[in-house]
Amino acid sequence: MVAPKKSEGSLLPLLLDFGPLLIFFAVFKLTQSDGAALASTRAAINGTLAFMAAILVAVAVSKWKLGRVSPMLWLSAVLVVGFGALTVYFNDESFIQIKPTIIYTAFAVLLLGGWMTGRPLLRYLLQAAYDGLNETGWMKLSRNWGLFFAGMALINEALRYSLDFETWLTVKVWGVTALSFLFAMSQIPMLMKHGLAIEGAKGE
Repeated sequence: MVAPKKSEGSLLPLLLDFGPLLIFFAVFKLTQSDGAALASTRAAINGTLAFMAAILVAVAVSKWKLGRVSPMLWLSAVLVVGFGALTVYFNDESFIQIKPTIIYTAFAVLLLGGWMTGRPLLRYLLQAAYDGLNETGWMKLSRNWGLFFAGMALINEALRYSLDFETWLTVKVWGVTALSFLFAMSQIPMLMKHGLAIEGAKGE
């Protein structure tokens, strides 16, 4: 994501984005009992409950401190709480692993469907972060992220069949986060060609 226009308070949005994820992983690790049957599944459920609580706190803090809740944070909260509730209900390791595939596939279908019908759906979620981006840029960005999510769905399926649960979860939490960040950074040169305004660029 492009740096916000103002440096003031720029750390808070970062904490709101990644804090709940860090809490999930910390609770997972702290509540896991080595060698116990179904320990990883129970720890994942504990982490999910903590994740749900943390994302709701992030929404409240965003509204309180920033005066608004970004569409992306709202979407994250809906997904975390909705799928988190299903995770707790099913209490099943297989569902925990297939859940990302469902989410990635849904995002891919929505974004690529919007792109094919001339509607860059990402614009409604990320407009504040990509100031100045023109219609062509939004179309390309939606297409590229749609393809990225389709690829991530395939990767998740390959990983869940080839890794044990704990290794899969570690790769999912940290690997996917790093890969998503790198992919977002790789899009910036294309976005700058289509009007993206980056702080400091005009003054150089």
